[in-house]
Amino acid sequence: MAGQMVEVRWHARGGQGAKTAAMFLAEAVLEKGKYGQGFPEYGPERRGAPMRGYTRIADAPIRRHCMIENPGIVIVLDPSLLDSPAAGVTAGTDKDTIFLVNTTEKPDTVRKKLGIKGAAVHTVDATGIALDTIGRPIPNMPMIGAFLAVNTVMTVEELKDALVAQLSSKFSRAVIDGNLAAVERANKELVSA
Repeated sequence: MAGQMVEVRWHARGGQGAKTAAMFLAEAVLEKGKYGQGFPEYGPERRGAPMRGYTRIADAPIRRHCMIENPGIVIVLDPSLLDSPAAGVTAGTDKDTIFLVNTTEKPDTVRKKLGIKGAAVHTVDATGIALDTIGRPIPNMPMIGAFLAVNTVMTVEELKDALVAQLSSKFSRAVIDGNLAAVERANKELVSA
């Protein structure tokens, strides 16, 4: 992937951690000497309202500072957004787009819901993993683990090191360990079509 920019669009509801995940992933790649950019898009919405987040990762400085309209990877934290045309999950995607969806459904079922052909669809029960490992239904860190199963911008170990570095001043060791376990499990439990 040298020289190629990775553009990720996150779809979630407020409170599920998409903003945190988009920004965390961008910050995590900085430790590897890459360039990262992460930001949310939402208006005056509240917890539970649909929102988007964006992450760009590149080997060279990123000059673009706009929303991602043609993502290479789409990460969906809330499967109910698959049924909402207004959420725009498939907007700007093509046959080369990779979809990562937090759901217990099979990738073929998700593909039919989205009405897409050719794009890669992967699923993982990130909410279930988060409940098991963190004790809260916040799927953002498991979805980053799933992301690393389809993209090599960094290894799971490098991500875990960044996670420890960023969270150690804010959270207890139990919360950090739960997030580390969530990342690792989602990375291994991703289901491909």
